[in-house]
Amino acid sequence: MEYFNIFTHIVLIMALGWYLITNLQWYNYKLDRVVFKHHKWQWHITYFLAPVVLYYLIPSPYFAIYFYLIYMTSFILWNRKLDRPVVLTSRVKRFLLILLFTTFAISALCLASPECTNMFIFVPLIITYVASTILEKIFFLSFKHKGKQRLQSIVGLKTVAITASYGKTSIKNYLHHVLKNKFKTYKTPRSVNTIGGIVLDVNRDIPLDTQIYIAEAGARVKGDIEEITMYLEPEVCVLGSVGEQHIEYFKTLDNIIHTKMEILKSPKMKMGFVHESVPIKDYDTITKFPNNLHITKSTLDGLWFDVEINGQIEHFYAPILGSFNAINLTAVILVSHYLGMSIDEIKIALKTLPQVEHRLQKIEAGGKLIIDDSFNGNLEGMLEAVNICSTYEGRKVIITPGLVESTDEANILLAKAINEKFDFVIITGSLNSHLLSSNIDSEKVFILKDKSHLETTLAQKTTQGDLILFANDAPNFI
Repeated sequence: MEYFNIFTHIVLIMALGWYLITNLQWYNYKLDRVVFKHHKWQWHITYFLAPVVLYYLIPSPYFAIYFYLIYMTSFILWNRKLDRPVVLTSRVKRFLLILLFTTFAISALCLASPECTNMFIFVPLIITYVASTILEKIFFLSFKHKGKQRLQSIVGLKTVAITASYGKTSIKNYLHHVLKNKFKTYKTPRSVNTIGGIVLDVNRDIPLDTQIYIAEAGARVKGDIEEITMYLEPEVCVLGSVGEQHIEYFKTLDNIIHTKMEILKSPKMKMGFVHESVPIKDYDTITKFPNNLHITKSTLDGLWFDVEINGQIEHFYAPILGSFNAINLTAVILVSHYLGMSIDEIKIALKTLPQVEHRLQKIEAGGKLIIDDSFNGNLEGMLEAVNICSTYEGRKVIITPGLVESTDEANILLAKAINEKFDFVIITGSLNSHLLSSNIDSEKVFILKDKSHLETTLAQKTTQGDLILFANDAPNFI
C-alpha cells in the first residue's frame, strides 16, 4: 500500500506540473499573469487547488478513488478539449524532466526517512519552478548573445521594427510583400513579437543573405519593447496606431503610449514613422503619418485611397478589406519609398497584395460568404469589420467573444453596433457573454460556451447565402 501511495503522489505532482506549465506557456511564462490575469480562475480551483486541499483532507485509500476516478478523468478530458494544448518545446520537456527527477528524489528520501511528512509533498513543484526559471534565463542569455552575433554578421542588413496597439502584424506582412519585389526581405513569422520569439527567429531562421529584416515588437509591461529595440537596433522604426488595447496590463493610455515609444530609442535609428495618435514633437528623424490620407472607397471588393507623397497626391488600390488598412498601408508606402522603391513600384506591388490570414480574409465556401477576422481584437478594427459586412444584402451572422483585455464601455459600443447591423449573433465563451447579450436583442443571440460545438452550431444556424463574420477569436482559456 505504501508503494501505491508513493505512485499516486508522483502522478499527482506530475499532473499539477503539467497544468502549471500549460498555463505558463499560455501566459509567456509569467507566473504573476497566471495567478492574477487568468480568465478562467475556476480551472485553478478544479485542476490545482482542489487536489492539493483534498490530499490533506481525505484519508489515503479514499483520496486515490477521488484522484483516479474523478480528478484524472476530468483532467484528461480538459486537456483534450483545449484548442491550445501545451506544446512540448525543449523548455517544457526540461521542466517536466526536472519535476520528475525532483519528485522521485524527494519520494525516495521520504521512503527512507520516517521523519518525512506529507507537508513536503509539493516541494518538487517549487524547486522545479525555481530551477527551471534560473536554467532558462542562463540558456536565454547565451542564446541571445549568439543571435546578436549572427545579426551583426549579416553584411549590409537593414532592420525595420514595428509596434502598435493594433495593426503591427498587418503592417509587417504588407511591408514584406512590397519590399520583396526589390530586396531580399525576411520577416518574423506569424505574430511573433516577444524578445524570446525574435531571438529564436534570429538564431534559427533568418537567411544570411537578407537585406531587410522586418520584425514586430509587442509588450505586456514597460520595458518589453525597449529590450527588443536594443537587441535589434533597427534603422527604421514604425510606431502605428495607439489605443487602449491591453489596457488591463498598462492601466492607462499614457502608459501604453510611453511603452510603445520605446521603439524610438534605437541607437541606430535613421528614421521613425509615427502615427498621428502619438503625441510626439517634430524631429528631423520623425515622419508623421497618415499624411492627407483620403479613403475613396472601401467595400467587399477592396480599398481605394489617396496619400500625399512629397507634395504630390498619389492614388492607390489594394485588394484587401477594411478602411483602417489605409492607415497601415500609408506606413508601408512611406517606409518602402524611404528604403528606395519608386511610387510606381509600390503601386504595382499593392495591386497584388494578398489577404492576411484571419484579418478580414474573404472566403467563399458552401454557398456562404465568410469574412475571417478572427485575429482582430481591437475596437476600431472590429467596428470596421461590422460596417463592411453591413453592405452585404443577404442575412448576416457574426461569431465573436467580444473584446478581450478591453473595457466594458468598448464592449457595449461593439454590442450596439452588432445589434444594429447583424441578423444573428453567436457569442462564444463566457468572458463577455452577459455584457454583450444584455445589449443585443435577445431573439438574435445564441451563446456558445463550448467552441468545440461551433461547426455543428453553424450547420444548424446558418444557410446558403449567409454572410458569416468571425470577429476576434479567443482561445478557450480566455
